[in-house]
Amino acid sequence: MTTAEKKEAVNRNSRDSEAHDNNLRRTPWRPVRKLETPPPPPGYTYRWIRAEMLGEEDRSNVSRRLREGFELVLGAELPDNWQHMPTIDAGRHAGVITNEGLLLAKIPTETVNERNEYYQGQSEQAKEALDNTVFGDAQRDGRYVKYDPQRDTKVTFGKS
Repeated sequence: MTTAEKKEAVNRNSRDSEAHDNNLRRTPWRPVRKLETPPPPPGYTYRWIRAEMLGEEDRSNVSRRLREGFELVLGAELPDNWQHMPTIDAGRHAGVITNEGLLLAKIPTETVNERNEYYQGQSEQAKEALDNTVFGDAQRDGRYVKYDPQRDTKVTFGKS
């Protein structure tokens, strides 16, 4: 048996046994969502973080997000049906999922909830401080009339 005959004997697989699966159901067409992400692993949330803006690399934003607890997602981490997502070919972020200047990152859901609670508290504190200082001083001085939705206004023209 010659080497050519051996190669031919090795490559005699039918098309049905190749990597593609003829049993997959066709999915209906839908518009493409630019920032679509695969389902995240349990306990994590996916977010797109800005890696560049107006063609300039935004290292400080990526660095800040990594310090907050984000981890960049590699293409190899995704399920097989999401392997089509583009990745960075070379450089320090090689293999990371990318989309038009954004990098896909994951963060523990617990961290997201803590972060949301922190910023909600900051917002409440700022609102209370504004109510207590600006509106409190103005109301005491008579410069501010508190909005009362039950107050009626009467406008007349001519003789009263």
